[in-house]
Amino acid sequence: MPANPISRRSFLQSSSTLVKGSFIALTAPAILAACQRAEENIGSTEPSFNTLTEIEGKELRAIAARIIPTDETPGAEEAGVIYFIDAVLGDNAEKEYGQVRLALREIQAVSVVKFGASYFFELTAEQQDQVLTDMETTPFFATIRYLTIAGMFSLPEYGGNKNKIGYKLIGFNDAHAWSAPYGFYDADYALKGE
Repeated sequence: MPANPISRRSFLQSSSTLVKGSFIALTAPAILAACQRAEENIGSTEPSFNTLTEIEGKELRAIAARIIPTDETPGAEEAGVIYFIDAVLGDNAEKEYGQVRLALREIQAVSVVKFGASYFFELTAEQQDQVLTDMETTPFFATIRYLTIAGMFSLPEYGGNKNKIGYKLIGFNDAHAWSAPYGFYDADYALKGE
């Protein structure tokens, strides 16, 4: 658990602006449906994409990994966020998927012109950060950031947040029920051993 875990309330308040600028706004049923499709895919021995091409998957996986990178804690890669994104883009989102494909082609063009690489996922982490920084005010980036975070903190039993990585990252205890003492306000009660 992190040294300074943030409260669930403050996390949700800070993440409430994530959808701003995104061309996809998920409803709770859409998130659950995407999570369920992602779980089916992750559960297979060799996960594959239902919507994305292999190259699109590699590109979006690399972008998600820069949004929530792996460091001393697992990131978007370990949480299986790419399968959540794949499921969302396959859920009657043809228009949005088209916008994602167009943006990926633009990113590939920047990768070739600026760095001589055919694809974004072939760039170094520093080069990837430079490309993403240049586009962080675009609807595409807002959308992929939103989907990455939604996939990272979704219900793990439906495929997002694989192995509860997102919950562990923010220090959230997803216990179904709690027993007394319930929180910090009962700390003196717990210290007395009652």
